[in-house]
Amino acid sequence: MGQISQFVSFTAGLYGQRLGLAYAGYVKRDPMALLGLRPGRDDPYAIYERMRRAGTLVPTRLGNWATTSHRVCNAVLRDRRFGVRPENEPMPHPDGINMSFLELDPPDHTRLRRLAQPAFSPRQMAGYQPRVERTVAGLLDAAPTEFDLVSTLASPLPIAVITDLLGIPDARTEDFARYGAAIGGAIDGIRSLPHALRLQAARNELGTLFEDLFALRREQPADDIVSRLVAAEGDQIHPHEMIPMCVLLLVAGFETTVNLIGNAVNALLDNPEQWKRLCADPATMAEKAVDETLRFDPPVQRTLRVAHEPLELEGRPVHKGQWVVTLIGAANRDPQLWADPGRFDIEREQTADHLAFSGGIHYCVGQPLARLEATIALRVLAERMPGLRRAGAVRRRTSNTIRGPLRLPVRSA
Repeated sequence: MGQISQFVSFTAGLYGQRLGLAYAGYVKRDPMALLGLRPGRDDPYAIYERMRRAGTLVPTRLGNWATTSHRVCNAVLRDRRFGVRPENEPMPHPDGINMSFLELDPPDHTRLRRLAQPAFSPRQMAGYQPRVERTVAGLLDAAPTEFDLVSTLASPLPIAVITDLLGIPDARTEDFARYGAAIGGAIDGIRSLPHALRLQAARNELGTLFEDLFALRREQPADDIVSRLVAAEGDQIHPHEMIPMCVLLLVAGFETTVNLIGNAVNALLDNPEQWKRLCADPATMAEKAVDETLRFDPPVQRTLRVAHEPLELEGRPVHKGQWVVTLIGAANRDPQLWADPGRFDIEREQTADHLAFSGGIHYCVGQPLARLEATIALRVLAERMPGLRRAGAVRRRTSNTIRGPLRLPVRSA
C-alpha cells in the first residue's frame, strides 16, 4: 500500500505542476511560465524582449527574481554572495540527479573541478583535434544525400569524443549515449511517469557501467579521466562522488556540443548569405560562426543562483535564500552591448563577452572541447557539402534550459 500511495502522490504532484504551469502561461500570460511551454520552446527570444521592457530585474510568480540584462547576469554569476545551492541544504536525495561540482559551492566545487580541469587543457585539445577531424570525416562519409544532421553528425561526434576522454570501451558507446541522453533530458525536471521510469533505469545502468569501469581501471590504468579519478580516490575525491563526476562529464560533454552544432547549422541555413560566407572561407569563418551561434542562440539558455545573504540588486532587495534566474539567452542579445542583436552575423565584431558558458567560478570547464568539436564540424561540413539545404521541418527538444533541435533534416546536394 505504501508504494501505491507514493505512486499516486508522485503522479498527482507531477501533473498538478504541469497544469499549474499551463494555467500561469496560457491564462495569466506569465513570461517565465511561457518559457516552459511551447511558445518558449519555439521562440524564447520574443518572450525575453517582453521581459526586458519590464526592467533589468523582474519578480517571478514563485517569489524569486529573473534578469535579461547582460550586466546583471554577469554580476550575479561572478558575485560570491550567490551560490548554486542554499547554504546548509543537504545533498540531493540519492534517487535524484547528482551533477557533481555543477551543483556545489566552494570548497567542494573547487576540489572536484580541479580534478576535471586538466582533461580540457590546451595540450589535451591539440591532441584531440586529429581525432575530432577523423570522426567528422567518417560520419560525413557515411551520410546519405538526405539525412538528419542531429543523429548523423551533431550527436555521434561528441559521444565519440567524450567516451574516449572518459576511457569508455567502444563496445559500450551506444549504451552510454542512450543513458546520457535520458539523464540530460531530465535537466528541466521529470515530465511524466514513463519519463521517470526511463530516468531511473538509465541511472541504475549507468551506475553499474561506471562501477565496472572503475574496477577495470584499478587493474589496468590508462590515459583517461576515469583512471585519474581512480588514482585520486580517497584523497581528492570520495568514492560516492566518482559516479556523479563521470555523469556530469558525460552529459555536459554531450549536451552542449550536440545543441551547439545543431543551432549553428539551423541559423546558417536560416541565413543563406551567412552559409555562403562560411563556405567561401571555412578555415577562417568556422570559428567565428561558432562564436556568433553561442551569442545568438546558445545551447544553455539559463542558469540559477541563490543569495547566501541579504543584499540589494538593481535597487531591489534580494533576501537570503531567494533565487535569481540569469537568462543567458536574453543577456546574449542585450541591445546595450550588441547592435541589432537579433541578427545572425558570423562577421560580427564581438565587442563583449557572451555568457553562453556561464561566468565566474562555474564557467564551463569543458568549453574548449565544445568549441573545438563545433568548429571542426562546421568547417568540414562547409568544405564537403557547400550545397547543404533544408529537407524538412526542424523538431526542437522540449527543454526550456537546453535549446537545440532534436531533428534537423538536410540535403547535401
